[in-house]
Amino acid sequence: PTFYTDPKQAAWWNRAMGVPSLVPGGPAQLPDPLRQRMGFALSQILVVSDRPEALAVEPDGLANYYDMILGHAFGNYRALLYDVTLHPCMGFYLSHLFNRKPDPLNNIFPDENYAREIMQLFSIGLWELNQDGTRRLGTNGLPIPTYDNGDITEFARVFTGLGYGPLTNTVFFAPVHFETPMKPWDAEHDLDAKTLLNGLILPARTASVPDTGTATLLDINAAMDNLFGHTNCAPFISRQLIQRFVTSNPSTGYVARVSAVFNNNGANVRGDLGAVIKAILLDSEARDPAHLSD
Repeated sequence: PTFYTDPKQAAWWNRAMGVPSLVPGGPAQLPDPLRQRMGFALSQILVVSDRPEALAVEPDGLANYYDMILGHAFGNYRALLYDVTLHPCMGFYLSHLFNRKPDPLNNIFPDENYAREIMQLFSIGLWELNQDGTRRLGTNGLPIPTYDNGDITEFARVFTGLGYGPLTNTVFFAPVHFETPMKPWDAEHDLDAKTLLNGLILPARTASVPDTGTATLLDINAAMDNLFGHTNCAPFISRQLIQRFVTSNPSTGYVARVSAVFNNNGANVRGDLGAVIKAILLDSEARDPAHLSD
């Protein structure tokens, strides 16, 4: 089809379908529809936008963010989640870029936006899930929340001390740069102990000298492991990917089968997106014509 009103959509379509070249005389393009579809699906989960004015004039940065997602399309979800966390487009969009350590005397507290969204939208969702995507119920018969406001506050403390990189020797006066990962700064990171999900305690850290952001990245990596290792991650992400490739209302059996592959690709590797998309597209609910009438 021809797209008349959206040049970005047209460029994406032409790239995915392998038109001879994107511009007259440009390099030849090879068709890459599955990777591009996977990247597009992941971009609908790990969302950034050009609606903020600062990002509306940063097409290189947003293209870099999308290329980063494409690079992980058949890779590992944990690695993708880490790179998304450190990408300056995400840092600006969900406001953990320049997030500072708490200073109650001066009424400074870490911004909680990314801390909330990485749990709610990017990893575990709002409610404890069974591996088939159904909600677990407590003894009172009600769904069990995956986190509360205290958890958001603790995760917000993790995502402190990140600034633009790489050409800088200060966290706050760095040149704007949307094409390289954010640079960690222990000087503005909350170094105190933190308690994450399932009672995981991160120890108090010691700032690196000179400041290489080592303590900051130790906390961020621990937070990634905490979220990626949560039992919700497999059914929460698997169901969303099924919805974007096959059906809006997958059966619990379908979700469970894909979640099992997310948890273990057959070689004891968790989060293998290549194995996950194979499981989604080769499942009987995706290929059996009997489901056309379902």
